[in-house]
Amino acid sequence: MPATSVKMPWLSGGGRPDLRTVPEESPIALVYDGTTAAVVMATPADLTDFAIGFSLTEGVVRDRREVESLQIVPNSQGIELRMWLTAHRGRRFQKRQRRLVGPTGCGLCGIESLAEATRSFARLSRKITLRPNQIERAMDALSRGQTLNHATHATHAAGFYLPDDTLVTVREDVGRHNALDKLAGALAADEIAGQSGVILMTSRVSIELIQKTAAIGCPILVAISAPTALAVRAAEAYGITLVAVARGSAFEIFSHPDGIVR
Repeated sequence: MPATSVKMPWLSGGGRPDLRTVPEESPIALVYDGTTAAVVMATPADLTDFAIGFSLTEGVVRDRREVESLQIVPNSQGIELRMWLTAHRGRRFQKRQRRLVGPTGCGLCGIESLAEATRSFARLSRKITLRPNQIERAMDALSRGQTLNHATHATHAAGFYLPDDTLVTVREDVGRHNALDKLAGALAADEIAGQSGVILMTSRVSIELIQKTAAIGCPILVAISAPTALAVRAAEAYGITLVAVARGSAFEIFSHPDGIVR
């Protein structure tokens, strides 16, 4: 269940008790071939998408078919996403095993070397562009698609938008990295190529979001808040058009402005 109701002993203004809907948050363990590779705090919804998406964006697998089976196993302490990899991919995973144990959506917690924090990706080739007025329409569509956030006012969202003004899908989570991983899994399940559209985010843009966008193969990222300096440098290096501070008709372009055409 992604949300629940909690009692508030004091409601501002009236001074009376009330109920509020809040998002759930649970420890989620990602387990490959019997080995726990990561534990993150996440909203317990769309967990199949999360398992596959995390596996893809973190480079555990290169194709969703390299995950041969997946079990979602709740227990008293949280939820285990138990995955079994193909023999070849399993061997490669054991060679690069790392542990990521961290708070909500912490995309780089627990890595074992500085080199892992700045993964490199091949420069993306972009086949699509957006017009300026599409950025506002896309972010409006993303806002309307945030059903969990409308109920809780406490979750992030990641969406995938096509240049024909179609919002393909939206995924939500208490963690922005988790929301993007869930989106990656949803796109993989529907066999939608990342290069065909635009990723939309309701958060600031850190290096991890740029890396996951590159892993998805998406050439344009639009976000509601500002990027970090490292995220801008990575977007420039990976060939990603980074549009941020996208609010209403206003936006700022930080890299590869040719992705937005007048």
